[in-house]
Amino acid sequence: MPRPVVLLSVPALRASDLQQMPKLLSHLKKGDRAILEPSFPCVTWPVEAHMLTGKLAESHGVIGNGFFWREEQQVEMWTAWNEKITAPQIWDRLRDLNPKLTSAVWFPMLSKGCGADYICMPAPIHNPDGTEDLWCYTKPVEYYGELRARLGDFPLQHFWGPLANIKATQWITDSAVVAAENFRPDFFYLYIPHLDYAAQKEGPNSNSAMMALTELDEVLDRLVAGFQKAYGGVEPLWLVASEYAIVPVDHVVYPNRVLRKAGLLEVDEREDGELIALERSKAWALCDHQFSHVFVRDADLKVVQRIVEAFTGMPGIDEVLFGEQRAKYGMNHERSGEVILISSPNSWQAYYWWLDDAYAPSFARKVDIHRKPGYDPVELHLDRATRGTPLDATLVRGSHGAPAKQKEQLGVLLSSQTGTLAQEHYQDTDVFGLVLQQFEAGQ
Repeated sequence: MPRPVVLLSVPALRASDLQQMPKLLSHLKKGDRAILEPSFPCVTWPVEAHMLTGKLAESHGVIGNGFFWREEQQVEMWTAWNEKITAPQIWDRLRDLNPKLTSAVWFPMLSKGCGADYICMPAPIHNPDGTEDLWCYTKPVEYYGELRARLGDFPLQHFWGPLANIKATQWITDSAVVAAENFRPDFFYLYIPHLDYAAQKEGPNSNSAMMALTELDEVLDRLVAGFQKAYGGVEPLWLVASEYAIVPVDHVVYPNRVLRKAGLLEVDEREDGELIALERSKAWALCDHQFSHVFVRDADLKVVQRIVEAFTGMPGIDEVLFGEQRAKYGMNHERSGEVILISSPNSWQAYYWWLDDAYAPSFARKVDIHRKPGYDPVELHLDRATRGTPLDATLVRGSHGAPAKQKEQLGVLLSSQTGTLAQEHYQDTDVFGLVLQQFEAGQ
């Protein structure tokens, strides 16, 4: 059997960061290093799907960190299951190659229900009173109980929000070591989120971002040592892949406010604030870091043209794509918005639609990733007066998602074995083939 392959998916890791991670480099000193370019959209779900399938969104269907289901007039943020990926994934191809090969996937967001043999990802139980019980989706289904008995509950409060810190990543890696001991899968895919927090909150070059590198270096050192012991002396091949690089931002665009002022977005007024009236609006934007999908009712071409004219040349907006133009980045998919707005590198896009904070919906002031129809990095901040999420999008200091056109937007790909990386520059879609090569060579 070929040697095990461990793929670490690390958002926000840059080549320049490696000098702050001497312990990781000591484990990879015999290996290779290359540039890794994320494919648009350069955000979590699509990039992970790019790496898992070797294809772009027009083939795998993952057009962002959420979806708008037109027929149901419903937005789905951060809850989708693996069937939303409509292309074969690494574990599927490995099973075709050799039915005896096993896979584990630890915390990538679209892994619920996937074809891997072993799975763990957060799945808190939402109670009718608004409270949550900590839990994780696992395969085998009873496995979270075993992990909890050994490690305690997964610390969800440290996975996202103002309390996000190294404790979440530590639990992920510790539980992965336990799984490696129990199952010894041939392919192990881990999501390592820690660098995402400080880089978005304070900026990728901030003191807190540098501290996060040191913290992660310690955790990954323990992970490598734990896996070496778990695999009984068989040294896995390690691949470390940046999902994307985070760049400094000093500007924010509010697409839904622009659409509202243009008379295209309608709201429902409720006791707990204004909500987008999805069925009545001619257009609205699902904002996701540095891009937005603008959904146009009935794909009305006159409305599309108005939107294109409104955003073309706007400060903070670098590209406005519609129709067949979306194919430029492999986004010409039925799930995509009729118009895609792409930010300039120094800007990002906030989901806000209210024109007065007094009319903001109640969930805007909370960490509420499922109810907000868009991504909200302001949730990393805390309004000490209200003990809630501020309504100041200018607090965000780092972002990602726009096409990688500048050196600062490129990531890094590392291996622990020389000869693994034959090129100096890879796309994230190439990771799929690199993993499979290791197993095809061993057959």
